[in-house]
Amino acid sequence: MNTLRPGTLAVHAGNEADPATGAVSPPIHLATTFRHGPAGERVAGYEYQREGNPTNDRLREALMALEGGEEALTFASGMAAMTTLLESLPAGSRVLFPDDCYSGLRMLFSEFLPARGLVVETIDMADLDAVRAACATPLAMLWIETPSNPLLKVCDITALAGIGHAAGATVVVDNTFATPLLQRPLALGADIVMHSTTKYFGGHSDVLGGALVFARDDAFARHVAHRLHVTGAVLAPFSAWMILRGCRSLGARMAMHCANARKLATFLEAHPAVARANWPGLPTHPGHAIAAAQMRDFGAMLSIELHGGRDAALAVAGKLRVFTNATSLGGCESLVEHRASVEGANPRSPQNLLRISVGLEDGDDLVADFAQALG
Repeated sequence: MNTLRPGTLAVHAGNEADPATGAVSPPIHLATTFRHGPAGERVAGYEYQREGNPTNDRLREALMALEGGEEALTFASGMAAMTTLLESLPAGSRVLFPDDCYSGLRMLFSEFLPARGLVVETIDMADLDAVRAACATPLAMLWIETPSNPLLKVCDITALAGIGHAAGATVVVDNTFATPLLQRPLALGADIVMHSTTKYFGGHSDVLGGALVFARDDAFARHVAHRLHVTGAVLAPFSAWMILRGCRSLGARMAMHCANARKLATFLEAHPAVARANWPGLPTHPGHAIAAAQMRDFGAMLSIELHGGRDAALAVAGKLRVFTNATSLGGCESLVEHRASVEGANPRSPQNLLRISVGLEDGDDLVADFAQALG
């Protein structure tokens, strides 16, 4: 099945008809426990929901097919996936993170990981010379986020994977913004892909989940799986079913998301009230050439930085009518958020920045909404 194109895989992987009934839509297995033999023999391969269940296995199959990996694990949230992976590293491990990244990850590595004995550093991943210099010191893991949140920075996955592997590091890519429909990091040399499946996989702002996809089903993948089973940050079967359902429309949704983003970004870049529009599909974006080489399209996340600072950004956000002021991303509805206001006591996002998740409304309506809000 992996010879099929991504859009076809999204529809069919993990969605084989139910062998017991012929149902085209797969059933949800809600059981927490499964019958076994007197000595614990697993009659049908399952024992307890936390250690595995048929619905999660269908989703894992889909994720492996879409990303081209040998193993996949599902989690209760994207943060659970990141935390379980990072806490699987031995104490004393050094991890290099991007300077622009999801604020939840930043809080994790600044507030919690050092207490677990991990050595944390941040760097501009677009500066390959700086990354090479940082990798001269022993490194356990190189964490990549491209496009990044919320500045939409782009970095070269293939080049970074080569640098990281030369240093003996495991290379991880957060592929949430792009999805495997637009970018496949494992094919570019990464070892592990992380997703918040809450976002584009779910696609309707109604399910929470996370995932890790491993290029190899090796000892480290099994170690992370064991930690997941023991610590219990597992994905509920109903959530797995919802995310699997979202996979079926992922190709169609991403195509429309990207088309709308292109239309809106082009308008916003030319508007006199906008100091900077951050979207990798714009030829003026500093990472445009790299994005064009490693992505099939440029995604539906963008951000703008406004003349007039924080007050101007809040004023625009308050005037939008089609866009909803809300956090998260990847749903059918278009969202806008003043990131600095929701990043806690120590925000890193520019005060004049609005992050935009472009949805599935008519693109002309989205442009018109920003036109009236910008004045």
